[in-house]
Amino acid sequence: MKIALVSPYDWGYPGGVKTHIEHLATELRHRGHSVRILTPSSQRGDRPIEFGIYKIGWTAPLRLNGSIARVAITPALTGSLRRLLRFEQFDIIHLHEPMVSTLTLAVLRLARAMHIPCVATFHASTNKRTSTAAVAYAMASPFLQASFRRIDGYIAVSSAALAHVSRHFTANYHIIPNGIDIGHFAPTVAPLPQFADGACNILFLSRLEPRKGLRFLLKAIPLIREQYASMGGPPLRFIIAGDGPQRMKFQRFVQQMGWQDVVFVGFVAEEEKPSYFASATIYCAPATGSESQGLILLEAMATGTPVVASDIPGYRTVIPSAAEGLLTPPRDAERLAWAVCHLLRQPELRAHIGEQGRQRAQLYSWQRITEEIEAVYEESQVRSLERQQEVYPLPRGMRIPSPRRLFRR
Repeated sequence: MKIALVSPYDWGYPGGVKTHIEHLATELRHRGHSVRILTPSSQRGDRPIEFGIYKIGWTAPLRLNGSIARVAITPALTGSLRRLLRFEQFDIIHLHEPMVSTLTLAVLRLARAMHIPCVATFHASTNKRTSTAAVAYAMASPFLQASFRRIDGYIAVSSAALAHVSRHFTANYHIIPNGIDIGHFAPTVAPLPQFADGACNILFLSRLEPRKGLRFLLKAIPLIREQYASMGGPPLRFIIAGDGPQRMKFQRFVQQMGWQDVVFVGFVAEEEKPSYFASATIYCAPATGSESQGLILLEAMATGTPVVASDIPGYRTVIPSAAEGLLTPPRDAERLAWAVCHLLRQPELRAHIGEQGRQRAQLYSWQRITEEIEAVYEESQVRSLERQQEVYPLPRGMRIPSPRRLFRR
């Protein structure tokens, strides 16, 4: 089967949707499918075509959900896209966040005209109805309903993402989460030598932007030190990994406070992330909201690292109980400090939560996730044929083939 994966976001910048598409493409190819990625890219010197990737159009930065999203806004894409779709002859087009960019909307319009089945995955979530993303959806949804009805299969990555999109676009959604590379994030990964000196490492690994909540961890650090001092354990170290608009602000604050036990390591490449999790005594994710699933939690859990995170809808989907991790109220530095110290003083509990979390993470392997997505492809092909039959009825005696016959590898 030939499949197109369409991203609305700039391919030159890291992000959850890009990571999802890359891993899904890899797993689909392992399963015998031919995959092409259609995406905008604004990087200078970028080749317009790389292996399996078509780069179409340019992007503009938009502030959404407390983050910066670089979304395709290129006008007049129709001619080049039509030529591309005719050349490739896709069996399925899988669009990600289809309502947010000119690229995805143009692909939807052309695919319907060319009778190509379309599947859409909705990734975004927000816990505020007054957020920019929620208001934008509310204002645009009346004008986008016709485009939405061109989709044959609907996926949300979590119940939080479903709640967000279904306020404005009604459909029968499949909840299929983001997956993780179980082989890459594993308990057998060696820790980083510079952090393997016997200290207890509290790790924050995320993009340094407001919704990730680093300021609440920084508020909790004096409280953690105060409680931990009475335990008489090894020294503490707080590792701040990641980059973003708030990095310099927080680094200056730590320097002014003279905190020698807080280390900023900057951007962490994907291949280095497992080693950081393996080096951590506890992984801390104090996000304030607008997280659709909590993929980073699963990556930590897969390495066997116990997690302390905010009790927000997206994180609850991967940590349903205290057996897999500890959830604390968002923006509450005192409760965050208590949860961290609770685990620091109980190594047996840390080991138990780490193991339970590792087992939970196995449910999110890309092999399992891709099988579920393939099933939606099957349904969508049948739905597309049924839709065509309404316009062009089949001759008497002919029937639409079963999904398994349509679903060619």
